[in-house]
Amino acid sequence: MSTKTKNQINSFLSFRIGSEVFAANVRNVLNILEMTKITKVPKASSYMKGVINLRGNVLPIIDSRLKFGLEETEYTTNTCIIVLELHIGNDPITVGAIVDSVNEVLEIDDDNILPPPGIGTNFRSDFLKGMAKKDEGFIMLLDVEKVFATDEVVDIQNITEEISKQTTAEQS
Repeated sequence: MSTKTKNQINSFLSFRIGSEVFAANVRNVLNILEMTKITKVPKASSYMKGVINLRGNVLPIIDSRLKFGLEETEYTTNTCIIVLELHIGNDPITVGAIVDSVNEVLEIDDDNILPPPGIGTNFRSDFLKGMAKKDEGFIMLLDVEKVFATDEVVDIQNITEEISKQTTAEQS
């Protein structure tokens, strides 16, 4: 017989986009990749940078800066791709998110997670599960499923399926 503890501890991967620090629950993080050549996809949204080959699979790549309404910037040696698994409906979706840098894995107790602000942030608060205090600032805890709206996920799925079909046809 197991008893659930009152305070649950969650693990989050923290990363930087612009001057802000965000974190995603590690259960959504599959991998962290160095920047690589991205194949552009015609007629994709501006924040969809294209696709890469990840172990024989087509992985759509999203520029997090553009997704959050920030200016595009030059990639640095710290820029990387976080491979995320999203669960939208019954379908798992894998997507790569370009971030400016990855910081660390944090253990955050539920009691230390504050509700997201209602106004006054540069980012839509419905993307946030909450805020965690760290040193003198805050880390914004992302709800990765809400970062990607349903229409955007359908677009990503359609593009990925189309590219996969083209690749299979070319190999035949």
